[in-house]
Amino acid sequence: MADPKIRTTDEEQPVAHPLVARLREGVSNAVLASHAFRADVTVIVPRDELLAVCRFLRDDAELRFDMLVDVTAVDYLGRMPRFEVVYHLYSVPLNQRIRIKVALEESDPRLPSLVSIWAGANWLERETWDLYGIVFVGHPNPQRIYLYEEFQGHPLRKDYPKAKRQPLIGPGSANAADAGIGPVRRDVG
Repeated sequence: MADPKIRTTDEEQPVAHPLVARLREGVSNAVLASHAFRADVTVIVPRDELLAVCRFLRDDAELRFDMLVDVTAVDYLGRMPRFEVVYHLYSVPLNQRIRIKVALEESDPRLPSLVSIWAGANWLERETWDLYGIVFVGHPNPQRIYLYEEFQGHPLRKDYPKAKRQPLIGPGSANAADAGIGPVRRDVG
């Protein structure tokens, strides 16, 4: 049964695709909804089933999704649930794609890490955490990948204040000596 909190656009149509049918056979109760747009299949799954769904998609002989192409998030500020984390998978041997979406509440933006399934999830999850604040539980190196550690907030969230001033680091900043970055010019006022 489709989750009424998950919205789709008029162009997205519910789909009875063999890939979705196979996923439903392999991981019962894992598909909350599915649709297709321009022949790309999307399934929406609950957070608790994400690892099982991804393992099945990778390991099933009929599906063989051996490549995690991308991980990102979408911030639907004002909607409940606020976030969707989106995974793009590709089967190299079968030349097929699938998109996995997981909805997350603002109060609990956590998902299990997929690094144990696809090593390439490492940097992609770090990017999603850095820019959106989605926490990937069990990630082997949960630190920022684009922004410096002192950066406050997550700049792709829709409520991030665009005029926010960040602590300065780097050569010439007041924090440079503390951060071990040099050389520092003390005569600059």
